[in-house]
Amino acid sequence: MSEDQHRIDEEEVDRLLAEQRRARIVRQRNIVLIVAGVALVVLLLAALIVWRVRSSKPEAEAEVTPTVSVKVAKAEKGAIAAPVTAVGTIWPREKADVGAKISAQIKSMPLLKNKLVRAGEVIAVLESRDLQAQRAEAVAAVNEARANERSVVSGTIPKTNAEDQKALLDARAKVNNARAIYERRRVLYEKGGISKKDLEASQLDLTTAEDELRLQEQTVALRARSLNPNDRALAAARTAQAQQHLATLDAQLSYATIRSPITGFVTDQFQYEGEFASAGGKLVTVADTSSVIVKAPFSDTAVAQVKTGDTVTVVPTDTSAEEMHGQVTLLSRSSDPANRTVEVWVTLGNGDGKLRANGAAQVTIAANSKTDAIIVPASAVTLETSDATEGTVMVVDDQQVAHETKVTIGIRTPDKIEIVEGLKGGETVVIEGNYALADGTKVEPQMNTENTDQKEKESGEKESDEKEP
Repeated sequence: MSEDQHRIDEEEVDRLLAEQRRARIVRQRNIVLIVAGVALVVLLLAALIVWRVRSSKPEAEAEVTPTVSVKVAKAEKGAIAAPVTAVGTIWPREKADVGAKISAQIKSMPLLKNKLVRAGEVIAVLESRDLQAQRAEAVAAVNEARANERSVVSGTIPKTNAEDQKALLDARAKVNNARAIYERRRVLYEKGGISKKDLEASQLDLTTAEDELRLQEQTVALRARSLNPNDRALAAARTAQAQQHLATLDAQLSYATIRSPITGFVTDQFQYEGEFASAGGKLVTVADTSSVIVKAPFSDTAVAQVKTGDTVTVVPTDTSAEEMHGQVTLLSRSSDPANRTVEVWVTLGNGDGKLRANGAAQVTIAANSKTDAIIVPASAVTLETSDATEGTVMVVDDQQVAHETKVTIGIRTPDKIEIVEGLKGGETVVIEGNYALADGTKVEPQMNTENTDQKEKESGEKESDEKEP
C-alpha cells in the first residue's frame, strides 16, 4: 500500500471516532435533560400534594399534635417547717448517786441492779456497833455534865440552901396571914366592932411581915450571886459540849442506814454486801426513767430559728424503739465555745421503759414553722442547683396545657417546698413527667393518689393522738 493511501485511511478513522464522540455527548446531554425534567415534574407534583393537604385538612393536622401523660398535684396552703437534725443523749428526769457518808463495812445490801426502789427505801445498812458504844458513852457524859451544872448553880452546901428556901416560904406565909387579919379588922373597924388601935396593930404586923419577906428574898439572891460566875459558865459550856458530841454521834448512826433519795431504777451498783464502804464512795446510781430528757447539741445558727414549744421528732438509735413526738422544753442560754453548739432539751414520757438512759437518739426539730404557706411537692420544682432559691414549675391550665412558671422558694423539706412567689395557691402543677417538658405542651393529667393517701393517713394519726389521754 502506498503512503498516500495509508494517510487517507488514518484520516477516515479519526473522522469516524470524532463522530462517535459527538453522538455519545449528545445522548448523555439528552439523558440529563430528561432526568432533570422528570425530577422537576416530581417536585412540582410533591409540592402540589403538600399544598393541597395543608389547605384541605387543617383539622387533621391539629389532631395529630402529641399529648404527654403526667402526674399532677394541687398547690395548697398549709403548715410547713424547716427540719433541723442533731444526735442527742437520753437522760433520766432525775438521777442520784447514792454513797456512804461514813467509812464502815457493809452489813447488809441486796443485789439491786435493774430493780425499782422507792424514795426512803433502805438500800444498805453499815456496821455501827462502835458508834453505838460511843453514843452510850456520850449519853453518860451528858448526864454527868448536867449534874455538875446543877451542883454549881444550886451551891456547894445543900443544907444551907434548904434552910434559906424554908425561911423564904415561911416569910411568904406570914405575910399572907398578916394581910388576911388586917383585912378582917378593917371591915370590923368600919362597922364599929373594934377600935382604931386594934386596926393599927394589925397593920403594923402586916408591915413587919412584908419587911421580913423582902429580907429573906434578898438573902437567897445574895447567896446565889456569891457563887463564881465563871464556874457556872464553865459548867454550862461542858454540858453543851457533851450534848453536841451526842448529836454528832446520832447523826453518824443515822448515816449507817442508807436510803434512796428518789424513786427509780438502780442503773448501776458499785459495791456489795461484805465490802468496805469508804466515806464519799458511791454505792448505787438511781435513775427515774418514767420520763426522760433528750439533750441534743444544735448549731447556734440553727437554734436561732428554734423556740420553746416547737414540734420535735425523736428517733432512738435502738431499732426496737419507735419514733416519738414531743416539744422543745428548754433552750440553753449558753453556747459551747469549742464547737459553737447550743444544747436543746426535749422531754418525753417513758412509762413503758423503751428509752434507755444514756442512749442516743436523732432529734429533728420543725423550726421556722409557717401555718399559711403555699406548698407543692418537692418533685414539682425544677432547680438549676440544689441550693438555688429560684426554679420553675409546670402549671397545667384549664385546657390541659402545661406552662412553665418561674417561682421563688422558701422552706424546704424532703418532700415539700414552700413557694414564696410565683403561685397563689390552688394551681395544678406537674410532679411527674415535668423534666424536659416543653412550655405549651398538651398534657393528660393524672392526680397523684399517693399524696391523697398520705394526707388521709396523717389525718388519721392526728385524730388518734388527740383521742389518747
